[in-house]
Amino acid sequence: MLKLMSEAEIQYVSNERGEPTAVIVPISLWREIESERETAYLLRSETMKRRLVAARERQQGLTLGEAV
Repeated sequence: MLKLMSEAEIQYVSNERGEPTAVIVPISLWREIESERETAYLLRSETMKRRLVAARERQQGLTLGEAV
């Protein structure tokens, strides 16, 4: 889940009319956003969803043979 950041940590970029057109965010927040997007993408696939759940529940790593 994304952490809430203060407005002071986010910078808004505006066009010549003063309309906001972009934002500049701390890299730590950007990495969290990208991670959340990747997870959401992977969860769209039932196969990947099962694999992610199994990986989270796994107590030990897999051998190379088991992973392939």
